[in-house]
Amino acid sequence: MKSYPLIRILDMAVEDRPREKCARLGLKGLSNSELLAILLGTGSREESALSLAARLLHIAKNDLYHLGRMSPDDMQSIKGIGEAKATRICAAIELGKRRQLAPKPVKKSISCSRDAYQLIRNELSELPREEFWILLLSRSNHLMEKVKISQGGVSGTITDIRIILQSAFNKLASAMILAHNHPSGNLKPSEADLKITKKIRDAAKLMDIAVLDHIIVGDEAYLSFADENLL
Repeated sequence: MKSYPLIRILDMAVEDRPREKCARLGLKGLSNSELLAILLGTGSREESALSLAARLLHIAKNDLYHLGRMSPDDMQSIKGIGEAKATRICAAIELGKRRQLAPKPVKKSISCSRDAYQLIRNELSELPREEFWILLLSRSNHLMEKVKISQGGVSGTITDIRIILQSAFNKLASAMILAHNHPSGNLKPSEADLKITKKIRDAAKLMDIAVLDHIIVGDEAYLSFADENLL
């Protein structure tokens, strides 16, 4: 049987240790042996987790397909791999199989103001206080994330443009839709609503982020700035 030299992880350069390397390069930057070593966690008195992982892969013919067909009992027959280690590896393999079988989530696309309203109404309708949210969109107008920006009182809430732009920048959004509610049910935008919309639109434009709409949510109804030519 092929022998593997004892490589103590503590003797390796810090940047070459599997966990530290993962933090620096991400999981895709690790070899199969290094990924297995992270799952194993520890080695044995005779060998490190990294050399134990290499030996396990060798027994599996260096083929992840064959590794996936090994049972916990098969793995436990290898010196240094007990029930806990075998279970962790098999659990990771099973998760990978289930992910392959899982249906791909359908991305929600926004094509009109009603689409935006339907996506935000549950967050804003029937609230006793005002809240300000943004919908972050991809270049194809698929919803990336809904972000709550602020929460205020019955008649208003403070909206920080810097927080809005930071949220959009961090998610690499190409566009956004603004949204807030009027607990009174009156959908008419205030002067403050008009001014803050213009400020956000102008600031976002400098970052090449489009503000497509501003939705005011009331009781079972809404107003769209885009539909009313208020943008």
